[in-house]
Amino acid sequence: MNRVRITAVRKTEYPDLMARYENPIEHTCDVAVGQEWVSVDGQCPEGMCPSAWESMRPFVEALARGEGNFYDGWMQNPMSAMISCNDGFRPVSFYLEVDS
Repeated sequence: MNRVRITAVRKTEYPDLMARYENPIEHTCDVAVGQEWVSVDGQCPEGMCPSAWESMRPFVEALARGEGNFYDGWMQNPMSAMISCNDGFRPVSFYLEVDS
C-alpha cells in the first residue's frame, strides 16, 4: 500500500451562517493551513480531525491501494484529490496525494 500525504491548503469561515444557525461554541477547528499528515496503509493519521477524516477516508484508502483518476480526470495529478471537511461553517480544504 502507498503512503498518502494530506495537506490543509485552505480554511474558510462563514460568519453569516454561524450567526444565523450555529449555537455558540467555545472550541472550533484546530487545523492550520499548511499542516500535514501522512496516512500509512489507508489509516487515519494521529492528530487528524475525526470529522475531516470521515470526509476524506474513501479517497485516502483508494489512493493507498494505488487507485486514482477520480471522476475521469478531475485532478491534474491523477493520484491526488482535493477534499473538504464537512463543516459547513468553517470548511477546510485538504490536498491528498500519494507520498513518494
